[in-house]
Amino acid sequence: MVPWLQQAEPDVLCLQEVRATDVDLAKVLAEAGLAHWSVAHTEGTAKGRAGVAVVTREPHADVRVGIDGAFGDEGRWVEVDVATGGDRLTIASAYVHTGEAGTERQDVKMAFLAAMTERMRRASDADDLVLVTGDLNLAHREADLKNWKGNLKKAGFLPEERAVLDGWLEDGGWVDVHRRHVGDVAGPYSWWSWRGKAFDNDAGWRIDYQLATRRLAATVTDAFVGRAPTYAERWSDHAPVVVDYAVDGTLHDA
Repeated sequence: MVPWLQQAEPDVLCLQEVRATDVDLAKVLAEAGLAHWSVAHTEGTAKGRAGVAVVTREPHADVRVGIDGAFGDEGRWVEVDVATGGDRLTIASAYVHTGEAGTERQDVKMAFLAAMTERMRRASDADDLVLVTGDLNLAHREADLKNWKGNLKKAGFLPEERAVLDGWLEDGGWVDVHRRHVGDVAGPYSWWSWRGKAFDNDAGWRIDYQLATRRLAATVTDAFVGRAPTYAERWSDHAPVVVDYAVDGTLHDA
């Protein structure tokens, strides 16, 4: 990841599945020349699993782990406040459970999505500048995964999961900024299995999002997926989703 990060030069870096300690993460960021950046990182209680972080050029005015006091020890939600001009920008990094249809794992996933819904409702009602990023482990529409017909009854593309995103985007005051920017096209996908020829055939899923309140979404100038040129050059089964925001007339990358 480090060479890509040095080339991309983002203002905000949101990470999921960090699977590392604070010390490990600090070492990697130092190798990328980001040792002086502000880091908000939370590990999961299960060692080597989950973990999310928000890393920014600007100092954090506040950091909150978990969603309104829930899921605070799972390494799945961290949010920070950053001053931008005369306003406050809130940035969250989320890692939603994978789930499994018809099991308790799916119940936990839906409970997490419900907690996100309430947190996001308050943000949109207040007309705040808020950005929710991360691996949501679900595709919203048929255009968001190659083999949608084969996944209609599987976690990640279940009707009840997709309905959550419907509520956020259609009624809840949120914008899927990447989809809005690229239009109604297939993908671009952000995750491909390591198995077989999924990457080479672009048989992927779009499960990584940047969701912005409408006021923040109005500042978007560009959005793209940093897909590796070849399978051999991949450094993750995910690819970074990059968006440029011109907040207060200044261009910021996330």
